[in-house]
Amino acid sequence: MQMTGYKYIASGGQTFDTIAYEMYGDEKYAADLMCANPELATKAFFSGGEGVRLPEVNLPVQGEESQPVTAPWRV
Repeated sequence: MQMTGYKYIASGGQTFDTIAYEMYGDEKYAADLMCANPELATKAFFSGGEGVRLPEVNLPVQGEESQPVTAPWRV
């Protein structure tokens, strides 16, 4: 995984999910954030002021439709 060199300063009460949604537009990138920040990965909620490294992720191209993913137990 390549790092962009950007950091996000978390606010109190934020989670990896909320940061992923705010920065990448989708909560599914929370796992990428956690992998890039192993020292913070055990936090359920941020206290505020933590520097969260933002990894480079492959975002879908604008206008490209993605197929919904069905959970394996619902198939």
